[in-house]
Amino acid sequence: MRPNQNDLQVRSPDLPGPDSFTDPKMAVARLVELYEGATRFLCEHFSDTMQKGHPGCRYRAFYPEIRITTTSHAKVDSRLSFGHVARPGTHATTITRPDLFRNYLEQQIGLLILNHEVPVQIGLSDTPIPVHFAVANDPSMSVPQEGAATFTLRDVFDVPDLNTMNDDIVNGIYKLPPDGTEPLAAFTAQRVDYSLARLAHYTATDPAHFQNHVLFTNYQFYVSEFEAYARKVLANPDSGYVSFVSTGNIEITDPDTPLSLVDKVPQMPAYHLKRADGSGITLVNIGVGPSNAKTATDHIAVLRPHAWIMVGHCAGLRNSQSLGDFVLAHAYLREDKVLDDDLPVWVPIPALAEIQIALQQAVAEETQLEDYDLKRIMRTGTVASVDNRNWELRDQTGPVQRLSQSRAVALDMESATIAANGFRFRVPYGTLLCVSDKPLHGELKLPGMASDFYKTQVARHLMIGIRAMERLRDMPLARIHSRKLRSFEETAFL
Repeated sequence: MRPNQNDLQVRSPDLPGPDSFTDPKMAVARLVELYEGATRFLCEHFSDTMQKGHPGCRYRAFYPEIRITTTSHAKVDSRLSFGHVARPGTHATTITRPDLFRNYLEQQIGLLILNHEVPVQIGLSDTPIPVHFAVANDPSMSVPQEGAATFTLRDVFDVPDLNTMNDDIVNGIYKLPPDGTEPLAAFTAQRVDYSLARLAHYTATDPAHFQNHVLFTNYQFYVSEFEAYARKVLANPDSGYVSFVSTGNIEITDPDTPLSLVDKVPQMPAYHLKRADGSGITLVNIGVGPSNAKTATDHIAVLRPHAWIMVGHCAGLRNSQSLGDFVLAHAYLREDKVLDDDLPVWVPIPALAEIQIALQQAVAEETQLEDYDLKRIMRTGTVASVDNRNWELRDQTGPVQRLSQSRAVALDMESATIAANGFRFRVPYGTLLCVSDKPLHGELKLPGMASDFYKTQVARHLMIGIRAMERLRDMPLARIHSRKLRSFEETAFL
């Protein structure tokens, strides 16, 4: 006979109560203590329950949270786009994996304390930790499918809850709870946990390897060049790069160490050229299509990168373009459709000056061309992104007319999605594409035509992306994370 779930005792770990902190390092240390205590409790009882069956009680542990209350209307430095709350009141956010986000949390908490001159409160939230996420960091443990265990999992442990795992905050539709507590961060702990699990699945690398600067590409050719560059800089002790991580979490520090092939290539493999402070470069091969682009950026966004840039191939739409020319997007025609429900098409996606300048300067540096001469190989204009890879096979009257009216100079399937999600998630974004075919002018992407192009242009294009990221890395954080991506009443955390 199954026990009545309403009558079961709920057991929780004995952890410290809420406390106030004016030292961000001590605040994060308490977050780590609370999180590790909660997940250890769930893992231990999960393992025991899987061996012995239903324990006759429920096990529940809670995410830690950061909470701050301000009472002053004093105006914070108006140049700042983050690090302060918009108005007096109580603001809070649940936290997961404080070990992974330690530097980020110390930075954001430190800014709050500095700008408002009040302590932050660290304690347990009222949001339970799903057992799936609690055991996710232990490779020896896994949660069975429903029905595989001798008991119903949700009768004993909490499971993921879509009510706390959505994008309402970043989409601007979040409803305040009855007590009026406002969100302190863009993502809840459950939303972050969900994306961390998805990232490990889709990219076959641990989220801990991801760096603050992310390059997206839609071709495998760039991966080999990225690895070659990684080996080159690892051979230089003054480069600042310390290791290279490939699919399957294979990490090398010696430039001559071979990388073994993995048995199964993931959907969107990621490669990480790491620096000790996380300011290195991650390359993600998202493949082709806006759905992949949305999936990748949906999940990478929770890591709060400082910039992401698309460096892929595109169709050139102007007869004056040549194969191998570059396109620097300053506007996007969104025909990809995958984000229409989250970000209406009437929302403008602006070009970001900091990214545009970094990319243009990188092109000039890599090509040794300047000013007017640079126009021979690079166009700045609208990039159209579509959701139909074979758009050329449709009646040309409609598509070509729309492309001409939009003043588009290039077409691909990912750039608008990446830019739009960057805008939505407040992650600085940009696009530099390379023309690989001209379908409107009889130059199709065929094997014989493409081979020479790939050999000569991929290395140059990738290096431009890397140089741009290195420029952005040296830029003050407050400059790249500017007010352009912030709405009327933003969360204090980036």
